[in-house]
Amino acid sequence: MSTDTSISACRKNDFSWIRCDGKGSFLNSPILKQWGEKEIENGARCLVIDLESCKGMDSTFMGTMAGLAMRLMKFPNGSLHVAEPGAKNKASLEGLGLDSLMEIAPENAVWADEIADTRAKLIVCEAQPKKEEQAPHVLEAHQKLCEADERNSEKFGTVLDFLEAEVKAKQSPKK
Repeated sequence: MSTDTSISACRKNDFSWIRCDGKGSFLNSPILKQWGEKEIENGARCLVIDLESCKGMDSTFMGTMAGLAMRLMKFPNGSLHVAEPGAKNKASLEGLGLDSLMEIAPENAVWADEIADTRAKLIVCEAQPKKEEQAPHVLEAHQKLCEADERNSEKFGTVLDFLEAEVKAKQSPKK
């Protein structure tokens, strides 16, 4: 992963905060997923994804966000919030219909008065995704986008076909 992008995170009492600095992409989305899933398993019901310093997101990163939001929706009061997305990132999320899964820049969020304090406590996540897990992760992220909004099936159908074939080929026993 390049040094101009990072994922950092921390846990507060009522929420778990995850920040993307640089571009949110297929390269750092496994770290987002890993942290978010760990927090959900440990009882977090509100994940906040801070996009203030995010220069843009690819479909894998947004699909990873969608997957986390879908997991949280299974719990009472479970939700994924997006903090300070900026116009470009907000438009990207809305363009894929993800605003139906997550609260984008909610006005009266439990964390709204704690942004500066929370950012001061963030720790960079150093996990390195394994190369063999990359294709299955990208496939799952795109499947989540299609689950979130059926219009995404048209946008990502070819990508899904390619990734499904790649993952299947890697899972087949070698002769």
